[in-house]
Amino acid sequence: MKGSFPLESFSQLETPFYYYDTAILRETLAAITTHVRETRNYKVHYAIKANANPKLLRIISAYGLGADCVSGGEIQTALDAGFPSDSIVFAGVGKTDKEILLGLRNGISCFNVESIPELEVINELAMQLSTTARVAFRINPDVGAHTHANITTGLAENKFGIAMEDMDKVIDLVSRLTHVRFIGLHFHIGSQILDMADFVSLCNRINELQEHLSRRQIVVGNINVGGGLGVDYQHPDRKPIPDLSSYFSVFRNHLKLHAHQTLHFELGRAVVAQCGSLISRVTFVKQGAIKQFAILDAGFSDLIRPALYQAYHKIENISSEEAKQTYDVVGPICESSDVFQKASELNKAHRGDFIAIRSAGAYGEAMASCYNCRQLPASYLSDEIHV
Repeated sequence: MKGSFPLESFSQLETPFYYYDTAILRETLAAITTHVRETRNYKVHYAIKANANPKLLRIISAYGLGADCVSGGEIQTALDAGFPSDSIVFAGVGKTDKEILLGLRNGISCFNVESIPELEVINELAMQLSTTARVAFRINPDVGAHTHANITTGLAENKFGIAMEDMDKVIDLVSRLTHVRFIGLHFHIGSQILDMADFVSLCNRINELQEHLSRRQIVVGNINVGGGLGVDYQHPDRKPIPDLSSYFSVFRNHLKLHAHQTLHFELGRAVVAQCGSLISRVTFVKQGAIKQFAILDAGFSDLIRPALYQAYHKIENISSEEAKQTYDVVGPICESSDVFQKASELNKAHRGDFIAIRSAGAYGEAMASCYNCRQLPASYLSDEIHV
């Protein structure tokens, strides 16, 4: 046993695999539910896209969180994991008829609508089923977030949401449609946000829009501010729980919520990132012409974030206590971008050493692929492994 990793048990398992520390997950969920209990009109939906591992989903649903889904597959996965249908919200710019019908037949809580054509299709399909769909309009607030460009979603140039200047037009349209009911507004400005000022800006924009609606004597029952709260990838042990206190305080202090309104959140990364690590073995240590490589049996097919976003993950040699050396930590995939980290300081590596790539519980296993005909990584909970 080294740190929180049961090395003796790991030696019986084929690498690479995902290892989830359920104590950290439960501690995070307990902190979230504590904040929600302090303000009765708060509701948190877990963003399934961050990690759809069924074993994790069953734990998350048991804490009373709803589910935020962006595909029909995620809706079905949420239902199978025990999330009540009336706690499921469904977002996405390209919902298919099949996905919409799945949501309607299961009576999900809300469709977060992103365009007028989508609204019209939902109304038509609900009419066919003789039901009424509850809809919220995802408004693009044109609020930037201090994060990677690929995960910023709240700018006017992004594909997501209805433009603010079209909000009145959509609200006028929904009043003429017979099988949809307008219940709220939805926003989401991006992911891995650590600057709370970004969320303050979102609150200010929502306040402006609410004041505009009030002048029209329109009051909605639900405000959904999406997710986006980031985690500390640099120090997963020092900060295993995200800064939930500051996050929820922003909305308590800056959002002018009406007494009867429910405030919805869609947290994903903040829930699961720190509980997960990708465990790999060193296949070879290679001395190149100008640098040294630690070549792992994991590649970007198992964890694509470093290749896709140039994302940082703390990497540890959990088998070695020797003095640190500098390595480029790379995978076996036939692509030059299959690099987890350059100039990484690791305890001296040897063939067969276990390497832990930390904070990989979000957008790790969920984005894994079979590129190069590789198998998908297995996954294990700490509850399942004898320590």
